[in-house]
Amino acid sequence: MKKKMYQNIAAAHLREHSSIYLFVIVLFLMGVIFGAVVVNSLSFTQKEDLYYYLTQFFGQVANEKIATPNDVFKQSFLHNGKFIGLMGLLGISVIGLPLILIFLFMKGMVVGFTVGFLVNQMGWSGFLLSFVSVLPQNFIIIPVFIIITTLAVNISLKMVRRQFMKKISDPILPLLGKYLISLCIAMLFLAGAAAIEAYLSPSLMKAVIDSIN
Repeated sequence: MKKKMYQNIAAAHLREHSSIYLFVIVLFLMGVIFGAVVVNSLSFTQKEDLYYYLTQFFGQVANEKIATPNDVFKQSFLHNGKFIGLMGLLGISVIGLPLILIFLFMKGMVVGFTVGFLVNQMGWSGFLLSFVSVLPQNFIIIPVFIIITTLAVNISLKMVRRQFMKKISDPILPLLGKYLISLCIAMLFLAGAAAIEAYLSPSLMKAVIDSIN
């Protein structure tokens, strides 16, 4: 019964915010496409410089000279946690809506650029590397970012309506409470993604690099 109740809540949430979810997902995909296109606009020298640093990094991974898993976990969690925290704060501000959307677009652009550059420079091997180094943690991070962005956009729109259109609807405090709980749950998922990036991805990357070499 609890499982069915949660499913009903999730379905109702998706129905209520379906238009925002669609807009956010399309915006993120536009960022991914833009990031992949930017790769093709780089000059030959820029690509060579980036590829040099990339091969240096992969050499360190193969020789196990990268940061310790604990350090990677902390860096990953802090980076994504700060990003989500900032978006959360922008969601409860009246003027934060454009910045929320820009940050999501930038997140998509980084993912698109990273995967696009690896594939552009290394072909099938680059695809395999992106699959084991970029995608595992992003299977968690990307949905979290999309959900939090949707919630932030929703609450930001409600704040704008209350502030400028003087439309008094539901009390804002219960909504803020649910929003805060959602941010805390998002942090737990980001901790899981950071664990994958720190403890799983390096081993997968080393295996792929060894097979390429």
